[in-house]
Parts: sequence; C-alpha cells; structure tokens
Amino acid sequence: MLLPAIILVLIFSYIPMAGLVIAFQDFKPWLGFGKSNWVGLEYFRFLFSTPEYVQVIWNTLIIAGLKMVTGLIAPFTFALLLNEVRRATFKKTVQTLVYLPHFLSWVILGGILLDMLATEGLVNQFLGAVFGLEPIFFLGDGDWFRFIVVLSDVWKEFGFGTIVFLASLAAINPSLYEAAEVDGASRWEQVKYITIPALIPITIVVGTLSLGNILNAGFDQIFNLYNALVYDKGDIIDTFVYRMGIIDGNFGFSTAVGLFKSVVGFILIIIAYRLAYKLANYRIF
Repeated sequence: MLLPAIILVLIFSYIPMAGLVIAFQDFKPWLGFGKSNWVGLEYFRFLFSTPEYVQVIWNTLIIAGLKMVTGLIAPFTFALLLNEVRRATFKKTVQTLVYLPHFLSWVILGGILLDMLATEGLVNQFLGAVFGLEPIFFLGDGDWFRFIVVLSDVWKEFGFGTIVFLASLAAINPSLYEAAEVDGASRWEQVKYITIPALIPITIVVGTLSLGNILNAGFDQIFNLYNALVYDKGDIIDTFVYRMGIIDGNFGFSTAVGLFKSVVGFILIIIAYRLAYKLANYRIF
C-alpha cells in the first residue's frame, strides 16, 4: 500500500533535487548539467547584494507573519463561539459553510476577487453608494494589497483550521463543566477557566509548527492577485523565483533563491518541532 506513495515521492520530490546543481552553474538548457559553465557561489553573492531581493524577503516575512497570527486567532475564536451553540443542526450547517472556501482553488477565488475589488467592482460600488467614498484601487496599492491578501486567506482557511480546535474541545471532560456549574460558575467563567486553558496546548503546537512555513506566504494566492504595481510590497520569494526563472529564463539565479529558501525553511521546521516538544510535549517521532 505504501509503494505507490513512495514512488511518487521519489519521482517528484527526491529525484528533482539533482537539479539543485543549477544554483552553481550558468545553466543553459541546450547544454545540460554536464556542459554548463560552473560559477560557484556567484548567484548567492549577487542574491545578498540585491536590494530587490531584500525587499522580497521582507514582503514574505510580513505577509506570512500576518497570515500566521490571524490564521491562529480566527479559528481559535470561531471554535470558542461555535462551541457555545447548542442547536446541533445550526452548528453543523455553519461548520459546513465555513469549510467550503478551503476546497476552492485560488484560481477561482482570485478571479472573483479581481472582479469584486476592481475600481468599478461590487465593493467600490457599495462603498460609493452607502458612504459616498471614491473608488479604491485595492489591488493596485501595496498596503491595501497586503490587507486583502491576509483577509482573503483568513476567510478561505479559518473554517478548515477550526477542525483542530473543535477536536480539542470535544476531548474536554463534560464533568468539568458540570462541576463548575454546580459551584455557580457562569458560562463566561466556564469558558475562561475550562475551555480556554484546554485549548492552550494545541494553540502552542499549531503556532510553533506554523513557524516552519514563515517563508511560504502563499504563491497560488499572490500569483493570481498581484500585478506590477504592487511588486514593492506584494512580491514574495516564490513569485520572485517564478519571474526570474520561468519568465526571464535566469535558471541559475532562481534556483539559488529557491535553495536558500529551502535551507532556511528546513532550519525553521527543526526549530518549530523542538519548540513544540518543549512547550507542549508534542512530538512525531
């Protein structure tokens, strides 16, 4: 049963790693790995001396950091609210509705957002009709673009992220609530002294493990939403690599950027797992 999965991982994850040699070559597709000129660490030196790439790193850290924080707060809060709903039918209906956006691709959602947030789109028409505001170029202004990226990511993923917290809530012993109610604790006091403390361990685990993805700010989302007007604040490492490698044909430099990101991400994953073990006694192996 494991063999097909192992074969797929070998073909698509391990064998392509041989291509990392491109990061140290002036790679020409028609010459291949064997005959392309060797340039050593030239691309890495150029990488750290390029102001544009420094800005790309900052953009990635800011967007990914905001996504990580909001993506932790939103499902945590929603799980607490949903846990207080007593009507099972309504509760299941709400759960299903908030899960649905997770299963839509960013190609679909990106097209919807581009139409809705255009200067003549539905959002600007509403703001103009209700508040008398001038049209806002949401996806053409860097600051607005970051806000839209983070907000739309939270809207798409918070329902699915709630599953972990709801599972933790289901594991709480009901007798704790019964004892608290007998002692005269209000509903808010039960949440404060029973529910929230029970969620703290899983919150620490989810938060620390997400550190490993701090350099993954969401290629699919940003690629489908961004444009040249917001490169200064919306361009991330993955989209930068795409433009350098696929669009401009600078394979060596884009591979060097990708290799640097992978090494840093690997280190962050190790740190995240160590933190999860130290803070919440969570371990996989």
